Formats: sequence, structure tokens, C-alpha cells
Amino acid sequence: MTYQSVFQRYEYKYMLSREQAASFKEQISSKMHIDEYGPTTIRNIYFDTDDYRLIRASLDKPVYKEKLRLRSYRFADKDDLIFAELKKKYNGVVFKRRTESTYFEIMDWLTAFGETPRDEQIMREITAFRDHYQDLKPKAFLTYKREAYAADDDSRLRVTFDTDVLGRDRDISFNSAIYGERILPRDKVLMEIKFSGAMPFWLVELLKENGLHRRGYSKYGEYYMNYLKDNIDNNMKGALLYA
Repeated sequence: MTYQSVFQRYEYKYMLSREQAASFKEQISSKMHIDEYGPTTIRNIYFDTDDYRLIRASLDKPVYKEKLRLRSYRFADKDDLIFAELKKKYNGVVFKRRTESTYFEIMDWLTAFGETPRDEQIMREITAFRDHYQDLKPKAFLTYKREAYAADDDSRLRVTFDTDVLGRDRDISFNSAIYGERILPRDKVLMEIKFSGAMPFWLVELLKENGLHRRGYSKYGEYYMNYLKDNIDNNMKGALLYA
């Protein structure tokens, strides 16, 4: 495998304006560079139960939370390779386990309770997760544009900038078009700083100089809250019509 399959790191999030993001990119350019993939459109399929058990638990801000998603960095058909990712967070530390197989094999494995594509540890862990929740299925399709910066010193430090976050609960497929309800305002940029150990001192100082403060933000969580609000509003309108 040429991709990183195991992650253990901190992920700090910051909400910036487009102007702040452009300025911050310029300020980190002396120590970081845009990674080899360049600007990318990321596609995610989030799995959950019918009653959204996973995201509801996550929004309660527990010490431990977990989620399962599929990810592709391009349009993908049944024979194209995609990632299955099991992501957990405990006491502020993010643990991610990632494996790769064809789109068809992964969907058959996870939605039809098919055989594990390969006999490997990460796939066995995801299978155990699938079997534990029993009724997991694709519940949301989220896309966004990402520009990622990597450290010049070859450390694991990464800074990502996400814009145009869209979500939907229909047409959940990697071989479909990019569209959906806007989750992140058009004028905002979600910046994430991802690192192991301690954040570099120069970056800490840069955050202070720019007056940037961490904040909690989940793309899937924000999508769910919008989705829930829309459904509640529609149900209330329906009830009033027949009152």
C-alpha cells in the first residue's frame, strides 16, 4: 500500500473568512507547501443507522465517539478504488483506520453483509463495527473542495482548507454529480490543523497573531442538524395544514 492506513493525531478546527484563509496560506508558505494532490474535490459517504444513532451520539460531545465513512478523491465507478475509513476520537485524540478496495467490493461488504474483500486487520475491525450496529447503511453524501498543505520538514503536520461543503440524503453514490444543500456558508473556510505530539511553536504563534481560536465543527454533524431542522419544519407545516 502506498497510502497511510493508520493515523493517531490531533485535529484542531478553525472557521475563517475567505480573506483570512488567503492571508494564512501566505503566512505558512515559508514552512509548508501544497501537497502533491493540489486542489481536490473530496466525496464522502457516511454510514449510520435509521435513527442516526452515530451522529446523535457524537453531537452529545462524549469522551469517545466513532463513525464509518467511505471516501473518494474523484468520480468512482464500481471497479475504481476507494477508501473505507473507521474514525474514532477519544479524549481529543483522533484515531483513523483506513483501507482500500474497489467501490463494488466495499459496498457489497458493508451494505449486503458480503465477505471481507481481504483478510487484513483493518477490514476485520470494520467488519466488527458493521456487525455491532447491524443496520448501518449509507445515510449522507457530503462533498467539499480541499486545499492541503504539508510541512517542508517531512513531519506529519498538515493544514487543510475546506470550502463549498455540500450535503444530501439522496443519490448517494460516488458516480453521481456534485450537488446538494450548502452546509458551510459560501464566504467561510474551514481550516484544520492536523498533527501528532505538540503543535509547532511557530504555528502556535501564528494563530495568536491572527486571533484565531479553535472551535468544534463536524461537517456530518452540521448536515444532520440542518436535515433535522428541515424535517421538523416540514412536519410542523404539514400538521398545521391538517389542524
